[in-house]
Amino acid sequence: MKKQVLIAGGGIGGLAAALGASRAGWDVRLYERAAVISEVGAGVQIGPNVVRRLQAWGLQQALQAVAAFPGRLQVRNAVSGRELGVLPLGSAAVERYGAAYATIHRADLQGLLLQAVREGTETQLHLDHTLEEFSEGEGVVTVRTSRGKAVEGDALIGADGLWSRTRAQLLGAVPPRVSGHLAYRAMVPQATLPQALRTTQVTAWLGPRLHAVQYPVRRGELQNLVVIVQGPAPQDLQNWDHSANAADLEGALQGTCAALQDIVRAVNPAAGGPGWRLWPLCDRPPVRSADEMAQGLVALLGDAAHPMRPYLAQGAGMAIEDAAELQRALSMHDLEVPLRLRRYALNRWQRNARVQARSIRNGRIFHATGPVRWGRDASLRLLGERLLDVPWLYRGDGAAASAL
Repeated sequence: MKKQVLIAGGGIGGLAAALGASRAGWDVRLYERAAVISEVGAGVQIGPNVVRRLQAWGLQQALQAVAAFPGRLQVRNAVSGRELGVLPLGSAAVERYGAAYATIHRADLQGLLLQAVREGTETQLHLDHTLEEFSEGEGVVTVRTSRGKAVEGDALIGADGLWSRTRAQLLGAVPPRVSGHLAYRAMVPQATLPQALRTTQVTAWLGPRLHAVQYPVRRGELQNLVVIVQGPAPQDLQNWDHSANAADLEGALQGTCAALQDIVRAVNPAAGGPGWRLWPLCDRPPVRSADEMAQGLVALLGDAAHPMRPYLAQGAGMAIEDAAELQRALSMHDLEVPLRLRRYALNRWQRNARVQARSIRNGRIFHATGPVRWGRDASLRLLGERLLDVPWLYRGDGAAASAL
């Protein structure tokens, strides 16, 4: 008789976990609090380490149908506009790491995972359901849903995001920490932009106390724009209005170069576009031990376990890597379930902690001021490709795709 895993959360991490657990031979019940699985407009960068995981699940064609594959990563000074360094991507990434570097609309990534779960597995999707609380006893985890139902399973995976209820019960109700950084995000059809503002590459603009990133998504038809500035967050982090004021953003960019300001001003809600959306960035300290990712019959995955700042572009990527490792662990049918989840946590916590710590460090470098900023720019001009490449990250977690 197949074992059954209960998954809290139907985002990228939860869907990837459902796909992995199904491939490991488990029955899956996934519970999502929203009535419809959907995603707001935002872009995601997925490095070769993540693309290999999608390939191992047979999703290469689905990825190629919706993603963009930038030819290079360029870093520019946000004040002078000067190019500081370049990292070749495209075929260079494939040659170096065995997989491409892709940029994708978050909704498209979630959509291809949802399609794979619906068409390639027997996962039971329960929408408009929240997993409120759980208890363990006699080798079973029992979950109570927002509809008052009690559901039993052999394991519970909390993939319910930054404000995870599963995490709160497992590790204590400690809220995420506020980073002091605000992310303005926009998505613009490239056909509506002047030719000079369209892009086929990833460009990062580094300025004092701010940075911006632009890159193509959805086969290059859309351009994703993100500007992150330092500033106070609203008091109510869960229930505030995400509609951003473009005037505030323009004020924050005073003193930056004309090229950056031109692309920001090209986001024009008056022309029928969605305009800017604003998110306060929150995270948690780097994971300190395997116990922070799994205990008993309960494990955490993705942002529920290790929410991170976006300065290494690996938030979604680490959730997908988690799901691949969860698949390997759940496939160890000679081990008791708590040992399988323990194996999962032991194989993931240090890598996740390293990515979290490097993301925090990158944020300080990206937003540097004074002599540190000058040293950063000089180093990038001298050693751009060496500094921008991240072999330990892009080579993956040490597991070949064939192992899946």
